[in-house]
Amino acid sequence: MTSAASASLHDEFGLLRDGLLAHCYRMTGSYQDAEDAVQETYLRAVRGAAGFEGRSSVKTWLYRIATNTCITALSHRSRRVLPAGLGAPSTDPGVRAYSDESIAWLEPLPDAVLNHRDDEPAEVVVQRESVRLALIAALQHLPVRQRAALLLREVLSWSAAEIAETLGISVPAVKSLLQRARKRLDELDLADQRVEPPDLELERALLDRYLTAFEAGDSAAIRAVIHDDFSLEAVPHPVWFKGVHVCIPFLERTFASPGWHVRLLPTRANGQPAMAGYRPDASGDLRADCLWVLTLVDGRFSSATKFENPAFVTAAGLPERWPRVPPSV
Repeated sequence: MTSAASASLHDEFGLLRDGLLAHCYRMTGSYQDAEDAVQETYLRAVRGAAGFEGRSSVKTWLYRIATNTCITALSHRSRRVLPAGLGAPSTDPGVRAYSDESIAWLEPLPDAVLNHRDDEPAEVVVQRESVRLALIAALQHLPVRQRAALLLREVLSWSAAEIAETLGISVPAVKSLLQRARKRLDELDLADQRVEPPDLELERALLDRYLTAFEAGDSAAIRAVIHDDFSLEAVPHPVWFKGVHVCIPFLERTFASPGWHVRLLPTRANGQPAMAGYRPDASGDLRADCLWVLTLVDGRFSSATKFENPAFVTAAGLPERWPRVPPSV
Protein backbone atom coordinates (compact mmCIF):
# COMPACT_ATOMS: atom_id res chain seq x y z
CA MET A 1 0.00 0.00 0.00
CA THR A 2 1.55 3.30 -1.09
CA SER A 3 1.80 6.23 1.27
CA ALA A 4 -0.60 8.20 -0.95
CA ALA A 5 -3.18 5.41 -0.87
CA SER A 6 -2.75 5.12 2.89
CA ALA A 7 -3.32 8.85 3.33
CA SER A 8 -6.40 8.71 1.08
CA LEU A 9 -7.88 5.82 3.09
CA HIS A 10 -7.16 7.65 6.34
CA ASP A 11 -8.93 10.79 5.07
CA GLU A 12 -11.95 8.83 3.80
CA PHE A 13 -12.19 6.93 7.05
CA GLY A 14 -12.07 10.21 8.98
CA LEU A 15 -15.05 11.55 7.01
CA LEU A 16 -17.04 8.37 7.58
CA ARG A 17 -16.05 7.67 11.18
CA ASP A 18 -19.16 9.16 12.80
CA GLY A 19 -21.47 7.13 10.59
CA LEU A 20 -19.45 3.97 11.17
CA LEU A 21 -19.58 4.54 14.93
CA ALA A 22 -23.37 4.95 14.84
CA HIS A 23 -23.67 1.79 12.72
CA CYS A 24 -21.52 -0.24 15.09
CA TYR A 25 -23.48 1.11 18.05
CA ARG A 26 -26.76 0.00 16.47
CA MET A 27 -25.23 -3.43 15.98
CA THR A 28 -23.68 -3.85 19.43
CA GLY A 29 -25.84 -1.74 21.76
CA SER A 30 -22.63 -0.51 23.40
CA TYR A 31 -20.79 2.76 22.85
CA GLN A 32 -17.55 1.26 24.13
CA ASP A 33 -17.88 -1.87 21.95
CA ALA A 34 -18.73 0.36 18.98
CA GLU A 35 -15.53 2.37 19.49
CA ASP A 36 -13.54 -0.89 19.54
CA ALA A 37 -15.29 -2.12 16.39
CA VAL A 38 -14.56 1.12 14.53
CA GLN A 39 -10.88 0.88 15.46
CA GLU A 40 -10.80 -2.75 14.29
CA THR A 41 -12.55 -1.72 11.07
CA TYR A 42 -9.78 0.75 10.32
CA LEU A 43 -7.06 -1.82 11.02
CA ARG A 44 -8.78 -4.39 8.79
CA ALA A 45 -9.17 -1.79 6.05
CA VAL A 46 -5.49 -0.91 6.16
CA ARG A 47 -4.50 -4.58 6.03
CA GLY A 48 -6.91 -5.31 3.18
CA ALA A 49 -6.44 -2.15 1.13
CA ALA A 50 -4.21 -3.89 -1.42
CA GLY A 51 -7.05 -6.27 -2.27
CA PHE A 52 -9.67 -3.54 -2.71
CA GLU A 53 -10.67 -3.74 -6.38
CA GLY A 54 -12.94 -0.72 -6.51
CA ARG A 55 -16.08 -2.71 -7.42
CA SER A 56 -17.90 -0.64 -4.79
CA SER A 57 -17.31 2.75 -3.22
CA VAL A 58 -14.85 3.05 -0.35
CA LYS A 59 -17.83 3.95 1.84
CA THR A 60 -19.64 0.71 1.03
CA TRP A 61 -16.41 -1.26 1.49
CA LEU A 62 -15.80 0.24 4.94
CA TYR A 63 -19.38 -0.38 6.08
CA ARG A 64 -19.05 -3.97 4.87
CA ILE A 65 -15.91 -4.40 6.98
CA ALA A 66 -17.59 -2.74 9.98
CA THR A 67 -20.66 -4.98 9.71
CA ASN A 68 -18.62 -8.16 9.63
CA THR A 69 -16.38 -6.92 12.42
CA CYS A 70 -19.48 -6.51 14.61
CA ILE A 71 -20.88 -9.89 13.58
CA THR A 72 -17.61 -11.55 14.61
CA ALA A 73 -17.47 -9.67 17.90
CA LEU A 74 -21.09 -10.55 18.73
CA SER A 75 -20.90 -14.23 17.82
CA HIS A 76 -20.32 -15.36 21.41
CA ARG A 77 -21.92 -12.53 23.40
CA SER A 78 -25.24 -12.20 25.15
CA ARG A 79 -27.69 -9.57 23.95
CA ARG A 80 -27.53 -6.30 25.83
CA VAL A 81 -30.59 -5.27 27.83
CA LEU A 82 -32.14 -2.50 29.87
CA PRO A 83 -33.81 -3.37 33.20
CA ALA A 84 -37.22 -3.43 31.48
CA GLY A 85 -35.95 -6.23 29.27
CA LEU A 86 -35.49 -8.53 32.26
CA GLY A 87 -39.07 -8.74 33.51
CA ALA A 88 -42.01 -6.88 34.98
CA PRO A 89 -41.59 -3.62 36.91
CA SER A 90 -41.57 -3.60 40.70
CA THR A 91 -44.77 -2.48 42.38
CA ASP A 92 -42.98 -1.68 45.64
CA PRO A 93 -41.31 1.77 45.79
CA GLY A 94 -39.48 0.64 48.93
CA VAL A 95 -37.81 -2.34 47.30
CA ARG A 96 -34.04 -2.61 47.74
CA ALA A 97 -32.15 -1.68 44.59
CA TYR A 98 -29.04 -3.71 43.89
CA SER A 99 -26.36 -3.79 41.20
CA ASP A 100 -25.71 -6.75 38.92
CA GLU A 101 -22.62 -6.33 36.79
CA SER A 102 -22.91 -9.89 35.45
CA ILE A 103 -25.64 -8.75 33.05
CA ALA A 104 -24.72 -7.45 29.60
CA TRP A 105 -26.26 -3.99 29.89
CA LEU A 106 -27.21 -1.68 27.05
CA GLU A 107 -25.20 1.55 26.94
CA PRO A 108 -26.14 5.08 25.84
CA LEU A 109 -24.61 6.96 22.94
CA PRO A 110 -23.83 10.62 23.78
CA ASP A 111 -24.73 12.87 20.84
CA ALA A 112 -21.43 14.68 21.26
CA VAL A 113 -19.48 11.71 19.86
CA LEU A 114 -21.27 12.18 16.52
CA ASN A 115 -20.11 15.47 15.06
CA HIS A 116 -22.28 15.44 11.92
CA ARG A 117 -19.62 17.55 10.28
CA ASP A 118 -20.36 16.61 6.67
CA ASP A 119 -23.84 15.12 6.97
CA GLU A 120 -26.88 16.43 5.14
CA PRO A 121 -29.76 17.51 7.43
CA ALA A 122 -31.85 14.51 6.32
CA GLU A 123 -28.98 12.15 7.21
CA VAL A 124 -28.68 13.72 10.65
CA VAL A 125 -32.40 13.10 11.27
CA VAL A 126 -32.12 9.45 10.19
CA GLN A 127 -29.04 8.96 12.33
CA ARG A 128 -30.68 10.52 15.39
CA GLU A 129 -33.87 8.47 15.07
CA SER A 130 -31.99 5.24 14.38
CA VAL A 131 -30.04 5.40 17.67
CA ARG A 132 -32.95 6.17 20.01
CA LEU A 133 -32.78 4.05 23.11
CA ALA A 134 -36.02 2.07 22.64
CA LEU A 135 -35.01 1.05 19.12
CA ILE A 136 -31.50 -0.02 20.16
CA ALA A 137 -33.02 -2.14 22.93
CA ALA A 138 -35.47 -3.70 20.46
CA LEU A 139 -32.72 -4.50 17.94
CA GLN A 140 -31.01 -6.57 20.61
CA HIS A 141 -33.89 -9.07 20.34
CA LEU A 142 -32.84 -9.90 16.77
CA PRO A 143 -30.22 -12.53 15.91
CA VAL A 144 -27.11 -10.72 14.79
CA ARG A 145 -27.45 -11.44 11.04
CA GLN A 146 -31.08 -10.33 11.06
CA ARG A 147 -29.98 -7.18 12.85
CA ALA A 148 -27.24 -6.52 10.29
CA ALA A 149 -29.53 -7.09 7.31
CA LEU A 150 -32.24 -4.84 8.74
CA LEU A 151 -29.85 -1.99 9.53
CA LEU A 152 -28.13 -2.15 6.15
CA ARG A 153 -31.52 -2.05 4.44
CA GLU A 154 -33.54 0.35 6.59
CA VAL A 155 -30.85 2.79 7.73
CA LEU A 156 -28.25 2.66 4.94
CA SER A 157 -30.73 1.83 2.13
CA TRP A 158 -28.59 -0.95 0.69
CA SER A 159 -29.97 -3.30 -1.95
CA ALA A 160 -30.59 -6.96 -1.22
CA ALA A 161 -27.66 -7.79 -3.51
CA GLU A 162 -25.28 -5.54 -1.55
CA ILE A 163 -26.43 -7.05 1.73
CA ALA A 164 -26.04 -10.56 0.32
CA GLU A 165 -22.44 -9.83 -0.71
CA THR A 166 -21.66 -8.40 2.72
CA LEU A 167 -23.12 -11.33 4.63
CA GLY A 168 -21.93 -13.99 2.19
CA ILE A 169 -25.44 -15.34 1.54
CA SER A 170 -27.96 -15.40 -1.32
CA VAL A 171 -30.45 -12.65 -2.15
CA PRO A 172 -33.43 -14.90 -1.19
CA ALA A 173 -31.71 -15.54 2.17
CA VAL A 174 -31.42 -11.78 2.70
CA LYS A 175 -35.13 -11.32 1.99
CA SER A 176 -35.90 -14.06 4.51
CA LEU A 177 -33.74 -12.37 7.15
CA LEU A 178 -35.49 -9.05 6.56
CA GLN A 179 -38.94 -10.61 6.73
CA ARG A 180 -38.20 -12.31 10.05
CA ALA A 181 -36.53 -9.20 11.50
CA ARG A 182 -39.48 -6.96 10.63
CA LYS A 183 -41.94 -9.49 12.02
CA ARG A 184 -40.04 -9.64 15.32
CA LEU A 185 -39.93 -5.86 15.67
CA ASP A 186 -43.67 -5.70 14.94
CA GLU A 187 -44.22 -8.18 17.77
CA LEU A 188 -42.30 -5.89 20.12
CA ASP A 189 -44.74 -3.09 19.23
CA LEU A 190 -42.64 0.05 19.18
CA ALA A 191 -45.54 2.21 18.02
CA ASP A 192 -46.06 3.86 21.41
CA GLN A 193 -42.33 4.52 21.76
CA ARG A 194 -41.84 6.48 18.56
CA VAL A 195 -40.44 9.94 19.13
CA GLU A 196 -41.57 12.91 17.09
CA PRO A 197 -39.10 15.28 15.41
CA PRO A 198 -37.81 17.28 18.37
CA ASP A 199 -39.00 20.76 19.15
CA LEU A 200 -35.66 21.71 20.68
CA GLU A 201 -37.03 24.82 22.41
CA LEU A 202 -39.85 22.87 24.09
CA GLU A 203 -37.53 19.96 24.84
CA ARG A 204 -34.99 22.19 26.58
CA ALA A 205 -37.68 24.01 28.57
CA LEU A 206 -39.12 20.72 29.84
CA LEU A 207 -35.66 19.32 30.56
CA ASP A 208 -34.80 22.42 32.58
CA ARG A 209 -37.99 21.99 34.62
CA TYR A 210 -37.26 18.32 35.26
CA LEU A 211 -33.60 19.02 36.06
CA THR A 212 -34.42 21.85 38.48
CA ALA A 213 -37.08 19.76 40.22
CA PHE A 214 -34.75 16.78 40.54
CA GLU A 215 -31.94 18.87 42.04
CA ALA A 216 -34.41 20.36 44.52
CA GLY A 217 -35.98 17.00 45.35
CA ASP A 218 -39.37 18.40 44.30
CA SER A 219 -41.48 15.39 43.35
CA ALA A 220 -44.59 17.52 42.68
CA ALA A 221 -42.73 19.53 40.05
CA ILE A 222 -41.48 16.31 38.45
CA ARG A 223 -45.02 14.94 38.41
CA ALA A 224 -46.09 17.96 36.36
CA VAL A 225 -43.81 17.07 33.41
CA ILE A 226 -44.18 13.28 33.22
CA HIS A 227 -46.85 10.91 31.90
CA ASP A 228 -48.97 8.73 34.17
CA ASP A 229 -47.18 5.62 32.86
CA PHE A 230 -43.72 7.15 33.34
CA SER A 231 -40.96 4.57 33.87
CA LEU A 232 -37.69 4.72 35.81
CA GLU A 233 -34.72 2.47 35.06
CA ALA A 234 -31.14 2.53 36.33
CA VAL A 235 -28.31 0.47 34.86
CA PRO A 236 -26.85 -1.71 36.42
CA HIS A 237 -29.91 -2.29 38.65
CA PRO A 238 -32.34 -5.02 37.51
CA VAL A 239 -35.22 -3.50 39.50
CA TRP A 240 -37.26 -0.87 37.64
CA PHE A 241 -40.53 1.02 38.11
CA LYS A 242 -43.46 2.04 35.93
CA GLY A 243 -46.35 4.39 36.72
CA VAL A 244 -46.38 7.57 38.80
CA HIS A 245 -48.01 5.69 41.68
CA VAL A 246 -44.69 3.85 42.13
CA CYS A 247 -42.10 6.17 40.57
CA ILE A 248 -43.03 9.26 42.59
CA PRO A 249 -42.88 7.50 46.00
CA PHE A 250 -39.57 5.93 44.98
CA LEU A 251 -38.16 9.35 44.07
CA GLU A 252 -39.45 10.85 47.31
CA ARG A 253 -37.68 8.12 49.26
CA THR A 254 -34.51 8.85 47.30
CA PHE A 255 -34.76 12.61 47.88
CA ALA A 256 -35.24 12.04 51.62
CA SER A 257 -32.14 9.87 51.97
CA PRO A 258 -29.32 11.22 54.19
CA GLY A 259 -26.82 13.39 52.37
CA TRP A 260 -29.00 13.83 49.27
CA HIS A 261 -27.13 16.19 47.00
CA VAL A 262 -26.90 16.09 43.23
CA ARG A 263 -26.16 18.56 40.47
CA LEU A 264 -27.19 18.09 36.86
CA LEU A 265 -26.08 19.43 33.49
CA PRO A 266 -28.28 19.29 30.38
CA THR A 267 -26.97 17.38 27.37
CA ARG A 268 -28.23 14.96 24.69
CA ALA A 269 -27.77 11.25 24.08
CA ASN A 270 -29.34 8.79 21.63
CA GLY A 271 -30.90 11.78 19.88
CA GLN A 272 -32.91 12.44 23.05
CA PRO A 273 -32.79 14.93 25.94
CA ALA A 274 -30.33 13.85 28.62
CA MET A 275 -28.64 15.12 31.75
CA ALA A 276 -25.33 14.39 33.41
CA GLY A 277 -25.38 13.78 37.15
CA TYR A 278 -22.69 14.89 39.62
CA ARG A 279 -22.30 13.92 43.29
CA PRO A 280 -19.88 15.21 45.93
CA ASP A 281 -16.94 13.04 46.92
CA ALA A 282 -15.33 13.01 50.38
CA SER A 283 -13.55 16.29 49.68
CA GLY A 284 -16.73 18.04 48.58
CA ASP A 285 -15.80 18.16 44.90
CA LEU A 286 -18.65 17.27 42.56
CA ARG A 287 -17.66 14.25 40.49
CA ALA A 288 -19.33 12.89 37.36
CA ASP A 289 -21.59 10.05 38.43
CA CYS A 290 -24.10 9.10 35.75
CA LEU A 291 -25.88 9.96 32.52
CA TRP A 292 -29.69 10.10 32.36
CA VAL A 293 -31.48 9.64 29.02
CA LEU A 294 -35.10 10.82 28.87
CA THR A 295 -37.81 10.08 26.34
CA LEU A 296 -40.16 12.90 25.40
CA VAL A 297 -43.60 12.00 23.98
CA ASP A 298 -46.55 14.36 23.46
CA GLY A 299 -45.08 17.18 25.51
CA ARG A 300 -44.13 15.16 28.59
CA PHE A 301 -41.47 12.67 29.58
CA SER A 302 -42.45 9.03 29.31
CA SER A 303 -39.27 7.52 30.76
CA ALA A 304 -35.92 8.23 32.37
CA THR A 305 -33.05 5.78 32.17
CA LYS A 306 -29.97 6.25 34.34
CA PHE A 307 -26.56 4.88 33.36
CA GLU A 308 -24.25 4.82 36.35
CA ASN A 309 -20.93 5.25 34.60
CA PRO A 310 -19.00 8.56 34.66
CA ALA A 311 -17.32 7.62 31.36
CA PHE A 312 -20.56 8.46 29.57
CA VAL A 313 -20.53 11.96 31.09
CA THR A 314 -17.04 12.74 29.78
CA ALA A 315 -17.92 11.14 26.43
CA ALA A 316 -20.72 13.73 26.24
CA GLY A 317 -18.02 16.41 26.36
CA LEU A 318 -18.80 17.43 29.93
CA PRO A 319 -16.28 17.89 32.76
CA GLU A 320 -15.30 15.05 35.07
CA ARG A 321 -15.69 17.31 38.09
CA TRP A 322 -17.14 20.60 39.25
CA PRO A 323 -15.60 22.99 41.81
CA ARG A 324 -15.95 22.21 45.51
CA VAL A 325 -19.48 22.50 46.93
CA PRO A 326 -19.86 25.73 48.98
CA PRO A 327 -20.11 25.10 52.75
CA SER A 328 -23.63 26.59 52.86
CA VAL A 329 -25.01 23.93 50.52
